Amino acid sequence: MPTSRPKPPAHDKPADTTQAVDEFMRGLEHPSKSAIEILRSLILDVDPSIAEGIKWNAPSFRTTEYFATTNLRAKVGVGLILHLGAKVREMSEDAVAIDDPGKLLKWLSRDRAMVEFASAGEVEEKKAALVAVLRQWIMHV
Repeated sequence: MPTSRPKPPAHDKPADTTQAVDEFMRGLEHPSKSAIEILRSLILDVDPSIAEGIKWNAPSFRTTEYFATTNLRAKVGVGLILHLGAKVREMSEDAVAIDDPGKLLKWLSRDRAMVEFASAGEVEEKKAALVAVLRQWIMHV
């Protein structure tokens, strides 16, 4: 008897919409707001399957599950946490193999990494490397 795949999480809450992110961004007072806007646009342009919403009180991005969340805690710059959903997954050490010649990724665990940008200019400068990493990352979600 064939097994069925788990049903993907429903993303039908008001926070799981572009409108929620637009509203959040309108009210956001952050010294790196321009970098956050550039990052948001860049991520959404990586693949048509990517959607956005507010998760963990920050703009976040998903395909079938959320895989990236902006880290707005730094006083200067912005971070992007890459993950494979809300729950930590059991996996082998090399399960998430990402080619990272730009050395953007700071691995936090086997299924989580962080990318940090000091400014909007740095986001622009590292755009091609980030797009390459994100295209690989979403294949694991």
